[in-house]
Amino acid sequence: MSDDKTRGISIIGFIGSVFSPWYRWSGRRDPENNCCMNVATYGAGGGVFAMTDRGRDALRTENDKLTIGPSTMTWHGDRLIVEFDERGAPPRLGRVRGRVIVTPAAITGVELPLSAGGEHVWRPFAPVSRIRVEIEGQPAWEGEGYFDSNFGTSALEADFSRWTWGRFPTPEGAACFYDARMRDGSTRDAGFLFHHDGRVEVLDLPKLSISRTFWQLSRETRGDPGTKPQQVLGMLDAPFYARAAVETTVRGHRSTGVHEVLDCDRLRGPWLMPLVAMRVPRRARWP
Repeated sequence: MSDDKTRGISIIGFIGSVFSPWYRWSGRRDPENNCCMNVATYGAGGGVFAMTDRGRDALRTENDKLTIGPSTMTWHGDRLIVEFDERGAPPRLGRVRGRVIVTPAAITGVELPLSAGGEHVWRPFAPVSRIRVEIEGQPAWEGEGYFDSNFGTSALEADFSRWTWGRFPTPEGAACFYDARMRDGSTRDAGFLFHHDGRVEVLDLPKLSISRTFWQLSRETRGDPGTKPQQVLGMLDAPFYARAAVETTVRGHRSTGVHEVLDCDRLRGPWLMPLVAMRVPRRARWP
């Protein structure tokens, strides 16, 4: 998010595009044949959502570089540079092209299994970062950045019922909360405070409810007892998934960060995939 809290950007490089109907319809047997560089912008200047499911010809993996079609993520020394050139989905069509420079304060050693058998793993590489965002046709901006990865060997909806995630800047660095309800009824709840120097401490704060989304997804995040989190900027609102800027209080500090909720019970419904396909086109070939 920008320092003035008026803009945001999310970029996800998928090998095995977990939300893609094309990946599901293929039986999820070949993740490299369903790759994607998902780019979403929010706030001032208007929002664009780009998520093209691409075939294996579009994918290149190297030690310090990921290429998916016309977009790349590349490590240059201590910085991650993301360059993208994608096409927006309805209702806002057109090209979204630009560059994001991610400068981590430190790289953590945290890796958290999200399921008892280790089928899903969260790896927050650089929860405390700075970003510079340069989008064609818009003023450049700087702000709070975050970089992580998720790995899995089975479908999200096979093991999760729902989860929420949030990242909130603090004077020490950033607080991250990952709370999941598993398909078997168990829970997997985690809270961490990541310091600027890479140190990590467990952060145990109570869950607090947030207002429901337009599609009536229930939401909660963590915060100091007796405080009230609230949404301050809507970002992405879908029947099974929502992303928003949310304000909460962490150790007496009022913080605005990015919050996500995923309802896997809805995601597993076959009725949803044709709707998603209208926003996620498939381009199997790449020169």
